[in-house]
Amino acid sequence: MKLKKLYLDRKEMKIVIKILIIGIFFIGYGESKANTLFESLQSAYLNNSKLNAERANMRASREEKREAVSEFLPSVTISGYKSQQDNFNSNADDLGIDPKERSVLIEQKIFQGFGGVANLQKKRKGQKLGEFKLKKIEQEILLEAAKAHTELLLNRSKVNINLSNVDLLERQVETDQNRLEKGEISLTDLAQSESSFAGAKAQLIAAKNDLITSKANFEKIIGQKLTDENTEISKKYNLNLPESLAAAYKISNSENPDLQISILEYEQSKLDVTIAGSELSPSATISYERAEQDDISSTIQERTQETVKATATWPLFAGGKNAFNYRKFKEIRNQKELLLEDQKKTTKAEVANAWSSYQSSRSVLDSIKSQVKAAEIANEGITLEYESGTSRSTLEVIQSRSILLNSRINLASSERNYLISQFNLLAAVGRLTARHLNLQQ
Repeated sequence: MKLKKLYLDRKEMKIVIKILIIGIFFIGYGESKANTLFESLQSAYLNNSKLNAERANMRASREEKREAVSEFLPSVTISGYKSQQDNFNSNADDLGIDPKERSVLIEQKIFQGFGGVANLQKKRKGQKLGEFKLKKIEQEILLEAAKAHTELLLNRSKVNINLSNVDLLERQVETDQNRLEKGEISLTDLAQSESSFAGAKAQLIAAKNDLITSKANFEKIIGQKLTDENTEISKKYNLNLPESLAAAYKISNSENPDLQISILEYEQSKLDVTIAGSELSPSATISYERAEQDDISSTIQERTQETVKATATWPLFAGGKNAFNYRKFKEIRNQKELLLEDQKKTTKAEVANAWSSYQSSRSVLDSIKSQVKAAEIANEGITLEYESGTSRSTLEVIQSRSILLNSRINLASSERNYLISQFNLLAAVGRLTARHLNLQQ
């Protein structure tokens, strides 16, 4: 009996443990986490409210295109009425009737001065325009997300570097106090070490404040918290960058959203001129109407009417409004053409700047890596010579550590700048998109 009870207790305990494990798994799964750069990009792409608002705007542009198509389809209207009339003659006889009518009207536009065709083409371009506007916002959000993620990692790295520097200077102050008691150094040397130690603590406080700010900015843009404490920025990413400046120019001519928006707006302005001109042109419609009437008069009980009507109109004069609109849209077309030419130059300059920044940041990064290696070797040698009591002074040790500290911080900043320069280049050519980065859509 006891063995059976023990077996049941163990069986129940296993069930409880399984339930706890499953519960912990789902709790951990439901938490919002963003550990890697691409997880941050994914979160921003799916959850950013500004991007979602632009997606709604693009869906609205699709409905506008469908609305333009409806202009070419016939319209069908069903109507009817019922009334009561009391009629009295000279003998005061009531000759009241109850007229009723049921009708159906079908109308079809035959010609609109090419305004309908131009409007449909405009709405189609409007849909493409909405897609490129969405792409522009998408690039802005992904670039902000990349900057927020790397800035947070950079500030974490700066905090760690400054923490290490504070620890080293604290130990140096303790060492110098012992050496002062032995008479190996002067009070001035100790004061220099204490001054450097105080300065290092101030830099650490500033780095921690920057870290707090970058965390808030990260959560604002990404919508999640960065849980991974890894501060490595130098990880290599395959972003499929253009191989040359010429290739970057070629890609930007067809994929840069700002340039495509300017092209589409110019093409729409030309269609607006056609639409405005159609208001000065004749138009024609044809209609068919069938009406059934009951008790319409004291002599007619029922009547059915079928009417086919063709209508042509030509606005000869409307106070000059049509002509004014036509001239206005021609000027707008000229404006959009000038803006397009300016945008072509702007896009070319942005691509050139992004490519130059990418190339220079890579060279700067290589140089700073060499600087850090040299600074580490120099600092190690100067520190050993100082601690062995040779001719190295306290000031030389402090300067050496300061150079090493600054070079390490510069290395972290350069790694971040090099990575962001790649994202800037993708944005300039128009490929900083979820599809190009293989994000979930």
